[in-house]
Amino acid sequence: MTIICDTHVLLFWANDKRRLSNPARKALDEGLARRALACADITVWEIALLHERGRLRLPPGIAPSQYMQAITDALRVEILLITPEIAALSRSLPLPHQDPADRLIAATALIHHAPLITADEKLRGLSELHTIW
Repeated sequence: MTIICDTHVLLFWANDKRRLSNPARKALDEGLARRALACADITVWEIALLHERGRLRLPPGIAPSQYMQAITDALRVEILLITPEIAALSRSLPLPHQDPADRLIAATALIHHAPLITADEKLRGLSELHTIW
């Protein structure tokens, strides 16, 4: 079974694994061993945005694209594309905010019938979404 990683989960794994909960760390380890980790394609855009806004510092001489590629390669993360079904579902989710990244990440997990590793309490509050934290 595929396991979807929220954006911050990939960043925690890359930068400070101590920020991951024990169940999240275990799910990542198991997903890596089974080559079953994935993320929504908006996740890589979100990482680029965090860097652009100064909220993510990269090692000197490392471009955002190199950084993202290193993470996805190390974890063997499959990047899942937004489909028309995912796009439509993302707009109908009962989330208390309009964050397009969160909506698309949740919809991706739902359409793929996959658990989502996330610390985001709003996403964890969606009863139809299976989350790990």
